[in-house]
Amino acid sequence: FRYATIGGFAAARSSGQNSAGYGRFDAMVTGIRVATPTGDVDLGRSPGSAAGPDLVRLFLGSEGIYGVITEVRVRVHPVPAERVMESWAFPDFATGAAALRAVVQHGGGPTVIRLSDEAETSVSLAQVGRIGKALAKGASAVTVFEGDDVAARRARTAALLQAAGGASSGEGPSEDWLRTRFDGPYLRDALLDAGVFCETLETATRWSRLEGLREAVTRALKSGFAGAGRKAFVMCHVSHVYPTGASLYFTVLAPLGADAQEAWSGIKRRVGDAIMAAGGTISHHHAVGRDHAPWLGEEIGDTGVRILAAVKRELDPDGIMNPGAVLGAATPVPVRAAGA
Repeated sequence: FRYATIGGFAAARSSGQNSAGYGRFDAMVTGIRVATPTGDVDLGRSPGSAAGPDLVRLFLGSEGIYGVITEVRVRVHPVPAERVMESWAFPDFATGAAALRAVVQHGGGPTVIRLSDEAETSVSLAQVGRIGKALAKGASAVTVFEGDDVAARRARTAALLQAAGGASSGEGPSEDWLRTRFDGPYLRDALLDAGVFCETLETATRWSRLEGLREAVTRALKSGFAGAGRKAFVMCHVSHVYPTGASLYFTVLAPLGADAQEAWSGIKRRVGDAIMAAGGTISHHHAVGRDHAPWLGEEIGDTGVRILAAVKRELDPDGIMNPGAVLGAATPVPVRAAGA
């Protein structure tokens, strides 16, 4: 996150950890300027418009395949005058997920709400030395409240979480998460040095499919590594919630081998297929890139892919802008006639 740029957020159609309170980043974008090989595009001149389809959304998530984003205009919010937080324990992930659903569908809840499954909870508690009889098992959640009516929102959320089977565990775990939330990527090199393979992936789906999707991805990861002769440890958390569903973010750890990259490529294909079969999106906020391009057609349909490819040919006829991303390496770019 410390190396992120606002243009990168737009190009990747990112979300943001405070999405429960402020909405996704891409929903905050009101205007955009893009330099393409065939000319500049400047969009979003008014606060609202019915002048055809919203082309701003066309460039959000385009990952540079159409051009370079040079300006982004976004809605801003006042700096919050107050921030409070509270942590919660649940007997299991399913109970916690139902509690989060109740909160987001009620409205007026936290700025951040995040649920860790049993595996991630055990690791988080071990890291900060908080494992005890009451917290050694089960799932856990973080809630953070910023802005106006903090006390009322916290009380309302607490009532909903308690009614759904949650128990408050104080501010400590939430404070720990807030302090260390951007440190994860820096642990990867240390894990590799210690002989531990570490990767992440994410998806999202409707509430009714959430548990099935989590089980399908976990099963694909574990069986994939087992097929490569390794035992995998899989963790999962919910970090973005909507009235209609939620995201799932997975971290997998396994013994590192000489063939780790080759093995992961095959496992990732297995996981991508599992996500599609279970009704998930191939990416909630990491974007398509090259890794996820093989599943784009399954998600948006062949017609959808042809639409994106047609825009690519119009704006980048020579195919020089981030070739291979989003649409895949095999995307045809017609050669223009001489003198065209």
